[in-house]
Formats: sequence, structure tokens, C-alpha cells
Amino acid sequence: QVQLVESGGGSVQPGGSLRLSCAASGSINRANIDGFNTMGWYRQIPGEERELVAAVTSGGDTNYADSIKGRFTISRDKNTLYLQMNSLKPEDTAVYYCHIQWKTIVGRAAFWGQGTLVTVSS
Repeated sequence: QVQLVESGGGSVQPGGSLRLSCAASGSINRANIDGFNTMGWYRQIPGEERELVAAVTSGGDTNYADSIKGRFTISRDKNTLYLQMNSLKPEDTAVYYCHIQWKTIVGRAAFWGQGTLVTVSS
């Protein structure tokens, strides 16, 4: 099993900054067939689908949602994931989830954190 523990959420005024962290532990990369994994941040607003915010592979490749490009930066240090969020907007308010996945012989292993709430409001 893999555990993902997020921290860093909270309340901030529009234009402010927050930094989310996610520590992954446990059987990371168990049965991994190519040695790579991807960690990412997703967010969800009540009543809406969970959406990708940003992701980074173990090789350093990154992917960002258009809505946060230029404002958020994803990074990782081995199995710890970060999301630096600047110029926050009210529409960034959501529960942010950490995610990790890798390829296995039977498909994909994927795990989620419990989520951390980010509220942007004046």
C-alpha cells in the first residue's frame, strides 16, 4: 500500500500564495514495469469532477492545466511533491488531492491522498 499525506492548505486572500506538500511513503513503484512514475495534483469543487492541476514524472517532465499556467509551479524531490501556488484566484478554491501512478503488468497502480482544502476569498 502507498500513503500520500498532503499539507499546506488553508485560507488566503485573492492574489496570495500557498505551498502544498505531499509526502508519499510505502510500496512506491511496486511491480513498476518501466521504472517511472507520475505524481500530480488534482482539485475538486463540490458537485464537479476532479480535474488535473499539474503533474510531474520521475523523469522531470511536467504538465499543467491551462487555467493555472504561469501561476502554479509543480516540483518534486524523490517522493515528496510540491505545488507552489501564486496569484491565487477565488476560482482556485477547491480540495486539492495528491496522486501517484505507475505502469504495472496488469495496467496501472494509482493512489490518492486524503485532500487538503484551499480557500481563496476576501
